[in-house]
Amino acid sequence: MTRRPPTFRPVTPDRWKDFEALFGERGACAGCWCMWFRGTRQVYKNNQGAGNKRRMKKIIESGQVPGILAYHDGEPVGWCAVGPRETYDALARSRLMAPVDDRPVWSVTCLFVRKDFRRSGVSKRLLDAAARYAATQGARIVEGYPVEAKTADQPDPFMYHGAASAFRAAGFREVARRSPSRPIMRRAVRPRKTR
Repeated sequence: MTRRPPTFRPVTPDRWKDFEALFGERGACAGCWCMWFRGTRQVYKNNQGAGNKRRMKKIIESGQVPGILAYHDGEPVGWCAVGPRETYDALARSRLMAPVDDRPVWSVTCLFVRKDFRRSGVSKRLLDAAARYAATQGARIVEGYPVEAKTADQPDPFMYHGAASAFRAAGFREVARRSPSRPIMRRAVRPRKTR
């Protein structure tokens, strides 16, 4: 039986419980709660687990939208972190993910798909939904930092940047590569602010 395609929603305060349910007790991966790129390594380490969860909840409750949730039959099955590049402090310190140019971009820093929905095209659809959402917020370029590897080569927890193949399938094109396995990929979008 073929599954219906997922639907996508920005993470807003009323969707916190869905985000929490998707990430589970471990915060998706070792207490991350998608806070790895939001601050220094020391801040992350000091807050790993419950502290990172509180930090993410505070972001969402403040009205910021840190990403997109994918739903299947009303249940959250996937997540894509997307926001203006300056939202992610760790990108500014990264040699591999340093800016390509001075154009403003929105960055995709994390993809997480529930185990029973992996390898079913959810990542590609999440990337497409994230790009469309960024466009509604005025973005012109959406950028990602995926891993260029066969999915069999990397354990799932190490694929949080996403697979380059999923980015390609979602219309992203390589613009730089500072490591054999880590392209920087972009997708141009047409800004379409919502009222």
